[in-house]
Amino acid sequence: MKNLEDLSLEGKRVVVRVDFNVPLNENSEVADNTRIKAALPTINFVLERGGKPILLSHLGRPKNGPEEKFSLKHVVSELASLSGSSVEFCPDSVGTEAEEFTNSLAMGTIGLMENVRFHSEETKGDNELAKGFSNLGDVYINDAFGSAHRAHSSTTQIATFFTEKAPGFLMQAELKNANNVLNSAKEPFIAIMGGAKVSDKMEIIENLLPRIDYLIIGGGMAYTFSKAAGGEIGNSLVEEDKLDLANSLLDKAESHDTRIFLPVDSKVSDTFSNDGRSDIQPSNMIEEGFMGLDIGPKAIDEFCNVILSSKTILWNGPMGVFEFSNFASGTFEVGKAVAKATSNGAFSLIGGGDSAAAIKKLGLSDQVSYVSTGGGALLEYFEGKDLPGVMALE
Repeated sequence: MKNLEDLSLEGKRVVVRVDFNVPLNENSEVADNTRIKAALPTINFVLERGGKPILLSHLGRPKNGPEEKFSLKHVVSELASLSGSSVEFCPDSVGTEAEEFTNSLAMGTIGLMENVRFHSEETKGDNELAKGFSNLGDVYINDAFGSAHRAHSSTTQIATFFTEKAPGFLMQAELKNANNVLNSAKEPFIAIMGGAKVSDKMEIIENLLPRIDYLIIGGGMAYTFSKAAGGEIGNSLVEEDKLDLANSLLDKAESHDTRIFLPVDSKVSDTFSNDGRSDIQPSNMIEEGFMGLDIGPKAIDEFCNVILSSKTILWNGPMGVFEFSNFASGTFEVGKAVAKATSNGAFSLIGGGDSAAAIKKLGLSDQVSYVSTGGGALLEYFEGKDLPGVMALE
């Protein structure tokens, strides 16, 4: 792949695929600007090199063409405020009007095109739509790592119409940090996996087992492992059809000399809510009528001690239902331990999604090595899969 710095940008229209799929509040204002901030270095670089940044993005999942609530016009004021530049909005992302918009856009101004998913062909990877997108510019930069696992028109097919193309700074950083963990990890190397389902993390666990020394399993998926090992889990979340899979992963871990840590105790509740009757019970002896919603104090101590002994840390997924304040301590204590290990010299990669949200809520984002914006794309990369949006830049 070419480097961004090697592209000739002066006087050119530069199509930049960004990831502005940001949450909006009830007033259609940006509720979390993390992804916009992450794109600014690339956008500003284009401006500094005398190019006209033409931004393409999706927002939400519109079903039947344009939907007002998914319009990228809601992002304009936040982008202008964060960038300090003038932002012009185009009510479409392809066609004659869109092409005239990019041609007449003043130098020093950012052009933001309407939601690419207002065209249903986008998610089908339609080549004709991709050609239409390519008519908006002379150079293509993909800085949307969070969509790099999607073979969509604006993330993959579009690149075939450009000879001048490169990954943006965010894409470069995501790949560099992921490769640092996959290929240059210092030992001991620990993966912390949480979330609801074993099925969501099966492939990443299988791909990591030969590489890691320790694997911590928390969240709802831990109870599938507990039941597979013969434990009683009460009303806790379980994937009955994945019990054999859980046992096979435990066997594979043993064959690779990877030590797996399951929560020895859990904070349980009689209802899936913040204010149910709660108790601390052994994770393999949860009483009927109770469900595990967080790891317990003994599990917290054990997990944190292992984390503090590690030199490379990959964390993806919460330890419990951290959206409920009474069941957030496991996730937050693990986050604090990751930050402390980082200050002691470990390299830590936070794998997007809920883990990133937890680190941000704790105010520790700047105390870990890297917080990915990737989510699904990062998971697929760690599963060993090629990312279409990256391959298209080669």
